[in-house]
Amino acid sequence: YGQITPQLAIKVLLQFDKSVNTALANRVKSRLTFKAGKLNTYRFCDNVWTFMLNDVEFREVQEVAKVDKVKIVACDGKNIGEENAGSKR
Repeated sequence: YGQITPQLAIKVLLQFDKSVNTALANRVKSRLTFKAGKLNTYRFCDNVWTFMLNDVEFREVQEVAKVDKVKIVACDGKNIGEENAGSKR
């Protein structure tokens, strides 16, 4: 809505990504596994993996959830902090 500058928006998004990565690495103790019936498509571009899966089953100990379609987008969280550190010099 134009309430903050584009530069501030980028800073907020980068800090959010960094904080979420830190929280997931240090605070989350449970593990989740998943199995897909089919890997529909995959792509690796600009150090970002994108996977489109069909007929996916998620498991956490006794609980199971099944979904028709899942999109997973993954990147190296370590790069976020390294880029920020380099830009502050």
